This record gives sequence, structure tokens and C-alpha cells, in this order.
Amino acid sequence: MGNRVIQKLLLIEITAIIEKENDGYVSLCPELDIASQGDNIEEARENLHEAIELFFEFASSTEIQNRLHEDLYITRLEVAVG
Repeated sequence: MGNRVIQKLLLIEITAIIEKENDGYVSLCPELDIASQGDNIEEARENLHEAIELFFEFASSTEIQNRLHEDLYITRLEVAVG
């Protein structure tokens, strides 16, 4: 995860996983276990971004430490089916 400070704000990179579900899209941040949704990919992304910002604004430092999983690895697997 790359971190940098801009004008006294710490910017961190957070993963967003977005998948189609029925007629909309679901977005998930696995580092914080925060989810959101939207009618399209961009709306799902923006709603997740807002949810994450609100979490950091209102969560205690203890809650942030407990929920933030920095060692996250996302990969794809080949699985034999049938």
C-alpha cells in the first residue's frame, strides 16, 4: 500500500472490488470490510469512496486499527470444476 502526505492529510491506497449483482453493482473494500452499491460501476465506486471517508472521519483510532488489514493479497486461482 502506498501512502503519501498532502497538505497535512495522509492519503492511503485502498482496494475496491466491484462486481455486478442483479441490476446493479456491489463494491467492497476488503481492507476495512466496508461495502456499498450503485446502479453502475462509477456510482458503486463513488459510494464506496464516500463510505470509507465517513468511516475514517467518525471511527475511533482503536476501531481503525482493529479493522484495517494492511497485509492483503488479491489473486486469481484456476479451479477444476465438474
